[in-house]
Amino acid sequence: MADTVFDTLHNQILLLQLPPGTKMSEVEVAKAFGVSRQPVRDAFYRLSKLGFLSIRPQRATLVSQISSTGVLQARFVRNALEAETVRTASRVLTTEDFDALDEVIEQQRKAVKDKDSVSFHGLDDQFHKEICERAGLGFTWDIIRENKAHMDRVRFLSLSFASQDAFNDHVEVMAAMRARDEERAMHHMRIHLSRIKEQIVRIRADHGRYFDNETDT
Repeated sequence: MADTVFDTLHNQILLLQLPPGTKMSEVEVAKAFGVSRQPVRDAFYRLSKLGFLSIRPQRATLVSQISSTGVLQARFVRNALEAETVRTASRVLTTEDFDALDEVIEQQRKAVKDKDSVSFHGLDDQFHKEICERAGLGFTWDIIRENKAHMDRVRFLSLSFASQDAFNDHVEVMAAMRARDEERAMHHMRIHLSRIKEQIVRIRADHGRYFDNETDT
């Protein structure tokens, strides 16, 4: 049950159905799920470790504001890990691996056409995760997932205007990996992950209430 509560709340926070600043009550969430408070407490703790919740003893638990610093730190981590991951992937991925990734790309193409940001976001994660796992570097995705909560909400908001760019980047990365061109694959992955530096400026201007008061770095 803790996993069910965690997964549901994680998605609701990520998709901004529970926006930053929302007060969270163990009692109310437990009642909504029809469970005791313990699985809710466990889920809250896991969400807080990811950076999605701010748990303040004797005070209200809140959905955390988006940290610009946290977003850019996550970009740094991803840039370092995923550039090296696509380098390895360019060497070791098989025809079967590329065929599987092509299926994800085609689903992304449909999501862009349908303007389905929710589906595209999930497929975006799936694309990056599968490259890590198929390259034999699944542990890198575990590290990335633990560090990208603030980035995820900005990425989701960016899809209202940047899903085509994200899709095009994926196509370029795929083409470079298939050509066994390690440097070109790394180059396009870095371009892809760096877009958020510009996107966050626009998103913060449009959704300032979602962000904390720190200065962008």
